Amino acid sequence: MKKRIEYILIAMVMMVIPSCDQNFDDWNTNRVDATSINPAFQLNQAIINSSASSFGTMVYELGIVQQLISPNSGVLTGANYNQDNRASTQNNWQVYYREVIKNTKDIISRIKDDPTRSDLYQMTRILQANAFLVLTDTYGSIPYTEAGAGFSDQVFFPVYDTQEFIYDQIIRELTEAGNALGAAGSNNETAEILYRGNIDQWRKFANSLLLRAGMRLSRVDPSRAQQIAQTAFSNGVILENEDNAVIRHDNNFLNPIGNTLNATEASNVFMTEPFVNYLRENNDPRLRAIAVRYVGAGSGSAQTVDRQTFDPDLQIGMPMGLDNATAVQRAASMGLVSFYEFSQIDRRRIAKLNAPNFIVTASQTNLLLAEAASRGWISGDAAEFYSNGIRLHMEQLASYDPLSEIPEEDIAAYIASNPLNSQNALEEINTQYWVSSLMNGPEAFANFRRSGYPDLEPNPYPGREVVFINRLTYPNSEISVNSENVQQAISQQGPDNLETRVWWHTP
Repeated sequence: MKKRIEYILIAMVMMVIPSCDQNFDDWNTNRVDATSINPAFQLNQAIINSSASSFGTMVYELGIVQQLISPNSGVLTGANYNQDNRASTQNNWQVYYREVIKNTKDIISRIKDDPTRSDLYQMTRILQANAFLVLTDTYGSIPYTEAGAGFSDQVFFPVYDTQEFIYDQIIRELTEAGNALGAAGSNNETAEILYRGNIDQWRKFANSLLLRAGMRLSRVDPSRAQQIAQTAFSNGVILENEDNAVIRHDNNFLNPIGNTLNATEASNVFMTEPFVNYLRENNDPRLRAIAVRYVGAGSGSAQTVDRQTFDPDLQIGMPMGLDNATAVQRAASMGLVSFYEFSQIDRRRIAKLNAPNFIVTASQTNLLLAEAASRGWISGDAAEFYSNGIRLHMEQLASYDPLSEIPEEDIAAYIASNPLNSQNALEEINTQYWVSSLMNGPEAFANFRRSGYPDLEPNPYPGREVVFINRLTYPNSEISVNSENVQQAISQQGPDNLETRVWWHTP
């Protein structure tokens, strides 16, 4: 009896085995999770994360160029004291490598040989070039050739390339990609969020980045800078605000610096005295559009709407070089209730949660053309480019918030009162570029080093490590994990500190 039962069980098992094999592939196929992703959606992820307004930008770049500053230490230590804080200097590195280049490299590897996605391929090259431009301008030598190849080629310890080599590659990429856009004869890449597939606007974006890269070489290689500026200008650049390269934020994708200034650091970051004074002393209507002061505020919690004023005559910038103790003393000596009375960038307008972030603007491009024209590098009227650059930035402010719109009569009056002086053209143009690049810290920092303007006094903080910050330092994680390649870069470039200059930043 026992054996009969065993035989029956064996027979049942033998019957089940073939039935289990039937439809095996169907049963073991995941029909829910995606197995591939449209590369246009990956490009959108890279676009969103190209927003330059991040916490590290606020701590360093916007402070280095003396637009926004905090007297506080801890996580806010950086340009306020001219001291190294690698928890913040690593910010650009982490965001651009992890969220931008990781995606763009993958897109390129997947579609570079697909003629049906030719335009998306060129768009990706352009956005990636911008990411590498920010990274090399921030740190100098960086991984370029082997960057982002961990997944595709298992390159986990990428070598570092020199900035001179990287600039050659960026210029080539922008030139080739801009020229190749639209070559396939049609474009169906309307899913991307920067220009919704508009080929003409992408081409202007590429040429404007090319102009920016070319002008970076104005000190180290003027003849090449001239040639690149001429090429970019003749190929067509961004000249109107409707073509601006802008990242639009909403309630799902918040402006990074706006998110910070409306949360933990709402009461800790102030507009600087040099920036406020420059705008106020020149009767610049932009001060009313961007600044707020909470009159009589004795604490952060007292910075309420009923205390706010936009009146430019009442704005008071925070002096440079203060810490938490000396800021209290300085405020008292100026007759203020507390240092919470110093002016701030308005977090309910310019720095609100869904504020746009601009990568390249018509204002910036016109001002670079003004410099190129004043140098005799391109045809055109430098004074006209200059006034256009000022006007376009003033008009651009309305895109942040309706309350930041500047009336036409105020724009016209300012331009009429501030024509370009050909004898002082480079300083005037690049000082306006400083104002125009507000909230785009990496670009303001790069052009300040490149041009030498505005003519800022060094941060007077007594415990500063350097007179002026010239670059940001590599992340500790990169030093510990990719040590051999980091040390090779340092041996060529110079010490990994805030004082070492990048290649194009010649004395």
